[in-house]
Amino acid sequence: MKVAVYYRNSDVRIEDRPVPEIGPGEVLVKVKASGICGTDVMEWYRIKKAPRILGHEIAGDISKSNSPKYKAGQRVFVSHHVPCYECKHCKAGNHTACETLHTGNFDPGGYSEFIRVPEINVEHGIYVLPENVSYEEGTMIEPLACAVRGQRVIGVKKGQTVLILGSGISGLMNVQIAKLKQARIIVTDMDETRLQKAKAYGADEVYHPKDLPPVKADKVILCTGALPAVQQAFRSLDRKGTLLLFAIPETDIQLPTVDVWRNEITVTSSYGAAPEDLVESLELIRTGKVDMKSLITHRFPLDQAQEGFRLVAEAKKSLKVVLLP
Repeated sequence: MKVAVYYRNSDVRIEDRPVPEIGPGEVLVKVKASGICGTDVMEWYRIKKAPRILGHEIAGDISKSNSPKYKAGQRVFVSHHVPCYECKHCKAGNHTACETLHTGNFDPGGYSEFIRVPEINVEHGIYVLPENVSYEEGTMIEPLACAVRGQRVIGVKKGQTVLILGSGISGLMNVQIAKLKQARIIVTDMDETRLQKAKAYGADEVYHPKDLPPVKADKVILCTGALPAVQQAFRSLDRKGTLLLFAIPETDIQLPTVDVWRNEITVTSSYGAAPEDLVESLELIRTGKVDMKSLITHRFPLDQAQEGFRLVAEAKKSLKVVLLP
């Protein structure tokens, strides 16, 4: 089978690998669509483990099954990270802190024609796609679930002011989730087209970062790795406000400790998605309460993965890029 192997952002090679063999309780999935995540092009983060077959936002068909729960031909989304449900973090409801979730994955990765789904992922990480949810929309289940979880972590509520810094794919998903919660939404981005997208998805106010007026937000969601945005985030928080590091800068951030202390500011992060978030995400897509389809701006066959990575890394003309093996 063909796979796209990541060496660095500018070096994604198409190579041949054997189709994985499945064991007891496992399934083989033929990948129909695989989204390129923004974290996949964080070269400073990914290159440490290169060469590697990345790709974790996938949807496809079960080709072979050794599990009594699923059969060949079913259309599915497969979660690459699943919790163990047995550790102290899982028992406390903090599934994304589970070591099993952080270390597990499917084989070899979503940028391939087939993946082997380990038994634990079969048990806890396969979701059958409803008929009205396309493969491409299926690739959006995991990223949307990350936004669902992030806003659950910081407790976005009706009537609150939510400032979203960055209007790329993650920012626009957060706009849609905050809109469902009936928050007042302010969005910044340096790109006018993305600002207009944010407006179309429900943002109440949009600004270029340099034009943002004084804001006292209840919640600030960082959806860009730009350090100036971090500084702007702290300036824009109201007392008792919360900053969510949905995206992270390459370097450590400087904490304004006096402001954090005097204003009782909370700084927190959100990593990945728990099973309950994935279930909620799929339901939001199925019922049409969010629009994921229009966020997909580019589609490429697997052998053009390098072009997809280029577009995502540039972060200019694309929102969501999907590979179609």
